[in-house]
Formats: sequence, structure tokens, C-alpha cells
Amino acid sequence: MDTGNAAWMLTSASLVFLMTPGVAFFYGGMVRAKAILNMLMLSAASLAVTGIVWTFWGWSIAYAGSDIGGIFGDPATGFLLKDSMVADHGVFTAATTSGAYPGSIDVAFQTTFAMITVALISGALAERIKYSTWMIFVALWITFDYAPMAHMVWNGGLLSGDGAISQAIGATAHDFAGGTVVHINAAVAALVIVLIIGKRKGFGKQPIRPHNVPFVMLGAFLLWFGWFGFNAGSAFGANGTAGYAWVSTTAATSAAMLTWGFTERIRTGHYTALGAASGMVAGLVAITPAADVVSPLWAMVLGGIAGVLTCLACGLKFKLGYDDSLDVVGVHGVGGFTGTVLIGFFGEGTGLFAGGDWKQLAVQICIALIAILYSGVITAIIAFALEKTIGWRVTESQEVAGVDLSDQGESAYDFAGTASSILKEVK
Repeated sequence: MDTGNAAWMLTSASLVFLMTPGVAFFYGGMVRAKAILNMLMLSAASLAVTGIVWTFWGWSIAYAGSDIGGIFGDPATGFLLKDSMVADHGVFTAATTSGAYPGSIDVAFQTTFAMITVALISGALAERIKYSTWMIFVALWITFDYAPMAHMVWNGGLLSGDGAISQAIGATAHDFAGGTVVHINAAVAALVIVLIIGKRKGFGKQPIRPHNVPFVMLGAFLLWFGWFGFNAGSAFGANGTAGYAWVSTTAATSAAMLTWGFTERIRTGHYTALGAASGMVAGLVAITPAADVVSPLWAMVLGGIAGVLTCLACGLKFKLGYDDSLDVVGVHGVGGFTGTVLIGFFGEGTGLFAGGDWKQLAVQICIALIAILYSGVITAIIAFALEKTIGWRVTESQEVAGVDLSDQGESAYDFAGTASSILKEVK
């Protein structure tokens, strides 16, 4: 065992864990004041429910279990982590310590990926869903969607570099840290649920503005920081690839933030803080699948393209009439698809512009489309079943009053108390 690699991977797991609180603030600042607690709670549930499901059977389905049809692993082999953890004289440790780092650290790292992925979906559903329904959804979606998708892409399954799609086309599919598994997967799920549960009251008819833009910026900064664990950690060691992934992630994110800002300036005449935060996240999303295989120049080009496309895509919800509250589809869906497909153009030695041929582009498009199809079908089944049984939404009156009061029984801000205190001081 290499203790340096072990230390880096445990640090990376902790950085990726931080991304879900980052998402909580990023999304929380964008909702209205009457819904911020519910938004934070949806991220909290993503952590807690996923932590339980992953420990019981999620890890086994994704990584530990014997392959079943290239789609998922059996849930029994790694049930309750029995393949990964053992007691040694009464103290639990990793079952194996050979290789770059202990298997127990890999469980930790992959748990955090599952947590952040399902948390991303919540932004599309803001201000109108029940916490109880969300918790059940998280458990079902991690089991039947995320874990199988991780198996397909990262554990030798259908969409992996060794899978049937790659073999059929004659090129190795590449998704370094989650363009398909995380971003396309979450965005498609978000869109499907939004279409099932419907729009917020007043969507498209009245302005629905962020209540705390500094929270949005804080969340974006935390995400950028956590993303170093997300991407550089996906090198699975303290090595040169990890260092390069750090660099390419920063280069692409910087470019995306700037091109989003330029696009916004042309369209509205302003460089907004909300746009800067969104541009950062768009760049992080787009470079995720490609962080190890695009040169510094192409990383910046990739990020720049993603910044423009995602900025433009976020306005489509008003034209097409779907209420993706916080632009999960526009940022994560378009950004994830862009990054995944552009490997076919910019991938070193394989992309059309970097020494390759059309096959890399073909395989990247195929894995992206199959990820869309799988996520769409599985999420539709889960979301429709929940809608027809316990229901997704709070009542209209509860939504108007604020989901924080109806679902959490709390308010984030005591406006009445503040006003009363000011009046007393004046008197």
C-alpha cells in the first residue's frame, strides 16, 4: 500500500463530500426566502439516505457484485460492505490493503459521488416538493439508476472502455469523472420529474428571483474547491494525472466563467454575480469527463464553449415551458453532454482535432445517448409511481406560503422579529 495515495484519496473523498453542502448553498441562495430551508434539507437528505443505501447494497450493485449483463452488479456480494471491511482483533479495517490504497477508502470516495449526483437533481424541483417524497426517491434512484449507471461506466459494464459499445465501434469510451454517470444522469432525471410534477405557481408570469446571491457565490466557490477531489481524485492516486486534472479543471472553469459573462453582457448589458457562479459550475461540469485527456489549450476551448452553450440553454425553459427551477438541465445536462461529446474532438491522440478519427466521437455520442435513455426510463418509472401513490407536491396554499413553513415548520429569517426590534429601538 502507498500511504501517499491513501492519504490523497481519503482527502479527495472529503473534498467531494464538501460538494453537497456546496450545492446546498448554491441552490439555497437561488430560491426565494420562503424555501431555503427546504432546499438545504433536500441536500441533507441526499447525504443521509444515500449513505444508508450505499452501505447496504449500493456499493455492491455498482462495484462489488458480480456483473449481470453489463448493467449492474449483484447486491449480495458487497451487502453491508462485507467484501470491503473486516474486523482485525476487534478493530474494523479494509479487507484488502494491496494496491494503491485500501478498499475501504474507495468505498468512501464512491459514496460521495453518489451523494452529490442525487443532490444535483433537487435544484430542478425547488419550492414545491415534499421532503418525505424526496427521501423515498433518493433511496430508489440510487438503487435503480445511479448504482447501475456507475457499474456500466466505471466497473467494466456496457458503457465502459471495455464494454460492448466500445468493442462494437472500435474505440474506447471515456468518462473520467462523471459526464454521463453524474451530470447527464442527474439532468435527465431532473427534467423527467419536472415534466411529471408540473410548474411552480407563477412560473413564467411573475419574476422569481434569488433571495441571497452571496450564498450562490459561496456555493460555487465551495464546489470549485471540492471539484479538485472530484476530478483530481479520479486519478486514484497522488500522481501526475491528478496534478494535471487539477490544472485542466481550473483552466476550463476559468474559461467558462468568462465566456458565460461575455454572453450575458451581450444579451443583457451586465456581468452578474449569479452568471459568474453559474459559469463556474458549467465549466466544472464540462471538464469532468475530459480532465485527463485534453490539452491545456483544448481544456480552455472546451470550457469556453460550455460557458456559451449553457448560458444560452438556461433560457430554453421559458420557451419550452418546463419549470427547471435552478437550471439543472441547462447547466448539468448541456454541460455534461458537451464535455462528453467534445472528447471526440479534443481527446489527445483520439479526437478529430487532436490526432484521431471519427470513432472516438461516435463512441462518446453513443454512451451519452444511452445514458440519457437509461436515466429517462428508470427515473420516469420511479417518479410516476411516487406521483400516483404518495404524491410529490405540497398543496398550492402551502407553496404560496412557503414550503419551509409547511414542510419544516420553520423560517430561515425572522423578518417580523427584526422589524419589531427596530420599532422598539425607534420608540
